[in-house]
Amino acid sequence: MINRELIRIKVVQLTYSYYQNGNRNMENAEKELLFSLSKAYDMYNMLLSLIVSITKEARRQNEIATARAKREGAEEPSQKFCNNKFEIQLEDNKMLQEFVENKKTTWADDIETVRKLLSQIEQSIIYKEYMANPEEETYEVDRELWRKIYRTLIMDNSELDALFEEKSIYWNDDKDIVDSFVLKTIKRFDPKNGKNQELLPEYKDADDKDFARKLFRATILNADQYQRYMSETSRNWDFSRLAYMDVVIMQIAIAEMATFPNIPISVTINEYVELAKAYSTQRSSGYINGMLDAIAHYLIETGKVMKAIRPAKGYAEPNDEEMPEETEENGME
Repeated sequence: MINRELIRIKVVQLTYSYYQNGNRNMENAEKELLFSLSKAYDMYNMLLSLIVSITKEARRQNEIATARAKREGAEEPSQKFCNNKFEIQLEDNKMLQEFVENKKTTWADDIETVRKLLSQIEQSIIYKEYMANPEEETYEVDRELWRKIYRTLIMDNSELDALFEEKSIYWNDDKDIVDSFVLKTIKRFDPKNGKNQELLPEYKDADDKDFARKLFRATILNADQYQRYMSETSRNWDFSRLAYMDVVIMQIAIAEMATFPNIPISVTINEYVELAKAYSTQRSSGYINGMLDAIAHYLIETGKVMKAIRPAKGYAEPNDEEMPEETEENGME
């Protein structure tokens, strides 16, 4: 689940922190990097378990309403939502149960958040249309319900974002990326797999974990050399006025260019220009784009990097090739 995009974000954050806090211990900083990445995987599992917690609360409220209806001789409430086929499979999932047991993670301390989300779900058009449908629901319809609920009410939920940020300093920038993987996980669920349905692994393979370590180490250990590259290629740029975060971002980008021969230079430049838009000043992305392009040409011309500027045809970042983004073309409404 932890992809290159998330790794780059964490390396930017941890590199900036490494220089700012004054305690420059490489070993501790690397441990913190890997810990911060593992926390993103925790968030992924917690968001999946949130679906289970919402349904359990719905069952609790349904039992109370059913008992009241029996006493009063009124019509009993529907249990359709409580018996959602996808949610039952998720609730029984071995990997999710193991995570909850090992991490001792529960939404019990945030039950008001769970109840508020349930209320919002019950008031939504998505829920009302689902409950009003007289036909027996298929597994696919039940799974699609939760995908729509997640996209509509759990993604871009400012209160939920604030709750995660309050719980951990490592979760302040993770949710957008993690949300996309939760949605993909929901879409991948197959009733034939039952409780053995595989969730996404923490890392796709050892290469991605090594990517995080190598990128961070190269950035720190070769800092002076990379900053010389910046100075030598900044004659047409006002390097002295560069924001400190811009220096950090370019330093990491140069480390990636120099350390990973299989990643095309244009891919690296594009990734760090996007990071500059998120983490630095309004004008930084254009400046960094120009600087990194100049640095890339310098590294190639001087033989320090043996790459072409343009990527080989068909290159795709790991994880993205395996699990393409959901769009209208591949089924995301």
